[in-house]
Amino acid sequence: MILIATGSEVSLALEAREQLQKDGITTRVVSMPCTELFEEQPQDYRDSVLPPSITARLAIEAGVRQGWDRYVGPKGDVICLDRFGASAPGDVAMKNLGFTVDNVVTRARDFASPWLMNLITYSNELPYCARN
Repeated sequence: MILIATGSEVSLALEAREQLQKDGITTRVVSMPCTELFEEQPQDYRDSVLPPSITARLAIEAGVRQGWDRYVGPKGDVICLDRFGASAPGDVAMKNLGFTVDNVVTRARDFASPWLMNLITYSNELPYCARN
């Protein structure tokens, strides 16, 4: 499982990773603060960060989905905000919009089940775009 996030969403991804790892789901967090810079890197580097063989991917973006499908692929998904009108204190709005550890973990488990059944694993220690 690969969780892709940027900005404040990285901490959410890292917390979700801790829970998923406790559940036996190998999870990588990729912090992608600049997609343009990532795209300028050699293909072998990009493939080491987002291995093509790992299709269980979930991006977390407290903004629009636009552009994230390129990184999650056709089998991945994005937790995003593609609407207007949320007004509340930040933590309340984020919770009501699904930006919680529980929601990320639940969505990630949906992807992890086929991976676990196929017993596909990979190293958590490959290079990341950035790691907190």
